[in-house]
Amino acid sequence: MPTLLVSNFNIACAVLGGFITLFGLVSYLFKERFYLSEALISLVAGIIFSPHATNFVNPLEYAGGSPETLEHITLYFSRLVLGVQLVLAGVQLPSRYLYTEWRSLALLLGPGMTVMWLCASLLIWAMVPHLGILHALACGACVTPTDPVLSNSIVKGKFADKNIPKPLQKIIIAESGANDGLGYPFLFLALYLIKYTQMGGAGQSGGAAKAMGYWFGETWGYTILLSVAYGVAVGWIAKELLHRAEERKFVDRESFLVFAITLALFITGTCGMIGSDDVLACFVAGNAFTWDDWFRIETADDSLQPTIDMLLNISIFLWFGAVCPWATFRTNDIVPLYRLIFLGILILLLRRLPVILAMHKNIREIEEFHQAAFVGFFGPIGVSAIFYLYLSLDFLNQITVDGEVREDARHLGEVMRVVVWFLAICSIVVHGLSVPLGKLGYHLPRTMSQALSSEREEDEPELSVHHHQRRGIQLRRRKKVGRSDQAPAAGAFVVGRLRPQHDSAQGGSDEPHRPVQFINMPPAGAQTPVHEGRETGGSIEP
Repeated sequence: MPTLLVSNFNIACAVLGGFITLFGLVSYLFKERFYLSEALISLVAGIIFSPHATNFVNPLEYAGGSPETLEHITLYFSRLVLGVQLVLAGVQLPSRYLYTEWRSLALLLGPGMTVMWLCASLLIWAMVPHLGILHALACGACVTPTDPVLSNSIVKGKFADKNIPKPLQKIIIAESGANDGLGYPFLFLALYLIKYTQMGGAGQSGGAAKAMGYWFGETWGYTILLSVAYGVAVGWIAKELLHRAEERKFVDRESFLVFAITLALFITGTCGMIGSDDVLACFVAGNAFTWDDWFRIETADDSLQPTIDMLLNISIFLWFGAVCPWATFRTNDIVPLYRLIFLGILILLLRRLPVILAMHKNIREIEEFHQAAFVGFFGPIGVSAIFYLYLSLDFLNQITVDGEVREDARHLGEVMRVVVWFLAICSIVVHGLSVPLGKLGYHLPRTMSQALSSEREEDEPELSVHHHQRRGIQLRRRKKVGRSDQAPAAGAFVVGRLRPQHDSAQGGSDEPHRPVQFINMPPAGAQTPVHEGRETGGSIEP
């Protein structure tokens, strides 16, 4: 007897597949016409399907009712998405990019990240009551890296192709890929000091000296340097093996295209086994893998990698919308909602923008002030922040006294859940809406001005033949422009050099190609006056 089996697996598959299918039907409209990011759309869909609304997707049930298991699922899901995204980010960069652009990247990853970390930490310390400076430094480290997943919505697509110069796109991709893995030193400097110095180092021994020893030896030596060496070795060996297999016709086209994806999975798994920085290793391996540009050029016209990228983006932000602790933003014992909102505004404005404006003259890809303002504002907080959040919670749960999590570690965990999640949601929403709202703000005044100008002209009396003729020509011009199918020019949105507005390929010129000359025709039967003068060569000189 057939029965209706409403299981969590069936519901999850139906919801995920149905949403991606429906979104695919209007994806071009939303992304290329309305400039809405798929991250924002997926986040809203996750809220709708979550227990906060329709309850179609219940992540806590998938985790067996255990919040700790749910945290581990979110951590590993974030690791997977970052690993694949960062290998693809490394593959997208031109040949030897990390070597040729090391000066710009050194500024962005050295003083740039340090100032971002300090600014974010000071803002959190100032806005969250009863929070120590070390705790604020740990929170600030989570939101310091710029997110490669959200950065893709800015540096890819029609908007980026029209408005952002290619060198600027490349440096944004490289920075967001590299600084994700380099968040470890900032985070674990604060966490080690908290573990061994706070509350008198209760439950731990060694003090600040042991904390700094772990930071230099384990974080810098084992986590960062080992991951770089491992990423270079694996990426280079994979490139050489694929070269030889392709020369001998051992690999088919499908396996060739999916090679970068499987490389990301391999590095994520093996680095996770040895406890190194799999995020940084994936990015370095992707760049080493395409060091000679061969693989990037061979796969430039194939859509498999962007398709996998899109599926992972939609899935992770759908999951974030379902697991985000929305209720704690309004009701918690840590920070009031109005302080959270004010903190979100300050972080988006002051975390990154001032340091980029200060350094942009030394970064050759950022040529002008408005480019620096663009790069400084679009430093999104997203998947990497959630990854570092749950990595921190896993570390804090190991700081125990008599089998219980130490009081300061427990309090810091609660603060980080609220603050980091809220800042990530703020960035997803604000950066996801910045482009469409900016486009609307640019075109709406012009449209209203044209409409009001048309109304004023229609209300004016017809005083002469000259006015009537000019008005008719102006109306014909408006109709011609209105019938044009061309999209409006980017105008003020061009982040690089502005494009000429009179180019006919951009929607036509507002003026005709030939000047219009109005001739005063005398009334019928009137005699045309002839000026006296001598005739010279067919013309009359007075």
